[in-house]
Amino acid sequence: MPATQAFTRQHRLLSGSQYQTVFDHPQWKVGKAAFLLLATPNGQDLPRLGLVIGRKRAKRAVDRACIKRRAREQFRQRQQQLTGLDIILLVRGRIDHPDPAQVTEQLGALFDKLLAKSGQA
Repeated sequence: MPATQAFTRQHRLLSGSQYQTVFDHPQWKVGKAAFLLLATPNGQDLPRLGLVIGRKRAKRAVDRACIKRRAREQFRQRQQQLTGLDIILLVRGRIDHPDPAQVTEQLGALFDKLLAKSGQA
């Protein structure tokens, strides 16, 4: 995998203040039944991703990990187009025993919708 497509520490929201900035001033919101993407410009050359997946939404650790893996992969595949955005993925519906293919499809559609809305597609 080329270094330009890696999901490194610079591609993550790390501090509470970084998350709070996106929560307080989201410029774009894109949602489906179980997921919501919030995005705001970050003024940098790299996109950054934050994940909020609580135990109340996905009880089992294996389910939370599945969603995180799929979200990071969809972000990684589109990071060239997402340049300059801070994005947070929220799980807002209850997810028990998710089908990995369906999660990938839903997240891919959400990221595509965000790209269209933000005009970066």
